[in-house]
Amino acid sequence: MTGCGNATSFDGGVPRAYETHLVPLLFEPYAEDLAERVRALGPASVLEVAAGTGAATRAMASALPKSVSIVATDLNQPMLDQAAELGAARPVLWKQADALQLPFADRSFDAVVCQFGVMFFPDRPRGFAEARRVLRPGGTYLFSAWDALPANELAEIVQESLGALFPNDPPRFMERLPHGYHDPARIEADLAAGGFAVPPRIDRVTRRSRARSARDAAVAYCYGTPLRHEIESRAPGRLDDAVAVAETAIARRFGRGAVDAKMQAFVVAVEA
Repeated sequence: MTGCGNATSFDGGVPRAYETHLVPLLFEPYAEDLAERVRALGPASVLEVAAGTGAATRAMASALPKSVSIVATDLNQPMLDQAAELGAARPVLWKQADALQLPFADRSFDAVVCQFGVMFFPDRPRGFAEARRVLRPGGTYLFSAWDALPANELAEIVQESLGALFPNDPPRFMERLPHGYHDPARIEADLAAGGFAVPPRIDRVTRRSRARSARDAAVAYCYGTPLRHEIESRAPGRLDDAVAVAETAIARRFGRGAVDAKMQAFVVAVEA
């Protein structure tokens, strides 16, 4: 989810925490859905941009025939290193690349896939234009983007709880970036600006976000996303205080045992 030219930092301890806590909480259910959609397209070659630590990559490696080539890219090398270390069910080419300036020839792939990365593109029409450029005629660009914060229970609870901890300067990372690109009309307009002439198919997909405990969910958000940097910049040394506040808020809603919360996203498919 970090394969584009922006200042969002997924470094330090974030990649490991992201993979350990955030991937099972948020990304695996959508990765399986995305992989099945790609399989239904019957591509011979797939490019993934903003692959992060490889949740969707691994799902595609398992779901697609072994004859399908998969190239997985991300701008952030530490995230890509984490993905490569975990590997996949079969060979994948891992390559550092900016989604806004892809190092591939025109018409190179049958499908381009991006799971929860487009929200971070500083210039979305340009990123979409790059995806279209490397797609073969008739190929498909398939991507996901989170719905608004109120449709995603854990993200909303965490943001609200940290607002109470930092009342004068509440961290708004969740609302601003991951959950800041949720208007279908805007998505369609950006795709058109990127050169896609065919109207996209936009599906709203609801899944469950599950964690063993409120603490596990709080750690996932506070340690495994750039929200960590927003917390530490406001109060160095108080990251664990933020986790405790988020944990209390999540437990108040879901109890101290296992967490089962609603999450919702858009899955977009558009033909080149």
